Amino acid sequence: MTGGELVRDDPDHEFTIRQARESDVEDVVSFTQDTWGDRHGDYLPEVFDEMVATDGPTQHTLVVDVDDGADVAGVLQCVMLSDTEAWAQAMRVNPDYRGRDLSPELSRAAFRWARDRGAVVCRNMVFSWNVAGLGQSRSVGFDPATEFRWLQPDPDADADPGLDVVADADAAWAYWSRSDAREHLRGLAMDDEESWACSELTRADLRNAADGDGLFVVVDGGTRAMSALAYTYDRENEDGVEETWGVYHAAAWDDTEALDALTDAIARDAADRGIDATRILIPEGVRWVSDAAATRTAVSDEPDFVLAADLTDESLF
Repeated sequence: MTGGELVRDDPDHEFTIRQARESDVEDVVSFTQDTWGDRHGDYLPEVFDEMVATDGPTQHTLVVDVDDGADVAGVLQCVMLSDTEAWAQAMRVNPDYRGRDLSPELSRAAFRWARDRGAVVCRNMVFSWNVAGLGQSRSVGFDPATEFRWLQPDPDADADPGLDVVADADAAWAYWSRSDAREHLRGLAMDDEESWACSELTRADLRNAADGDGLFVVVDGGTRAMSALAYTYDRENEDGVEETWGVYHAAAWDDTEALDALTDAIARDAADRGIDATRILIPEGVRWVSDAAATRTAVSDEPDFVLAADLTDESLF
């Protein structure tokens, strides 16, 4: 037997939730390789083996086992981002086993794992166009949290901010704390360790960014804008050429002049670091997106949504 948590016996199969293992990779790749084929495809087939291999005290990858190892009906990973924040990702249900209410069981197992490690909230991210994923998230206890887009200035070694840009973590924190961007984003920004995850931005995050010369604070008669580098990563583009991407925690600014200075500072820094493309998390809303348009800074076509489950709510379990 699998040694996992029995979900149920139905007339055709026995479903059990257990931790993922190397032998599951082929099954998971098989049922996820065509996910979102009409969009950009699914990243899971490329990374699932690494997800399994790196499981540990702060990361737990779950699968729904079918008939004691005969197949995999679903997958979900949960990661602890801080002492109190968990992140759920890579939720997929095998099309051959849909309609059996497996996703709620997977989510509850992830919630239990996170709560046992001290988490009081578990969040996830869903593409705004993924209506099925949004419905699934709401059905298992995730509530709306916030939405954002990506600001994408091109790296430019000759970019001139025009205003002073400093690396003052305390000024950045004070500005972020009172900003409308922080209020809209519920304090969330890109996590600096887990890729494609959002956690609460802290003063320590900004100090770490400053220590790595990755903090950008626009000052002109007071603080007017801020952002910070979260991490960089390499990936192959559609032509098979490896590119370096820079991902930034979040951005907040007063007006288009301040935003222009901020994006110029980041564009120049990105070029100096050898970064080929950037992504800066910004709030979704007409003010922020139109500011980007007014400064002729590229912005993603569609927003992403973040949802959150309150793990102090016993009804989720």
